[in-house]
Amino acid sequence: MYQYTPRGVCSQYIYFDVVDGKVKNVEFIGGCDGNLQGISRLVDGMKVDEAIDRLSGIKCGHKDTSCPDQFSKALMEYKNIEQKSL
Repeated sequence: MYQYTPRGVCSQYIYFDVVDGKVKNVEFIGGCDGNLQGISRLVDGMKVDEAIDRLSGIKCGHKDTSCPDQFSKALMEYKNIEQKSL
């Protein structure tokens, strides 16, 4: 399980797995519970790059980021770490 600490949003942590290049078991700690459960279910089984493309750049109100945007950043960080370990 991968852990990411989002910045500039209400959620405090994002946990997720990647299995065979697909997002699995996404859990947000804190934030808007219903919306984040919905996002977690929608991306389950989605390819990492597709999730990044769909979620990157989403804003929340006047903020320059959002929980979905932060999740895309978590996935990008995951990809960078995985590429370095190869």
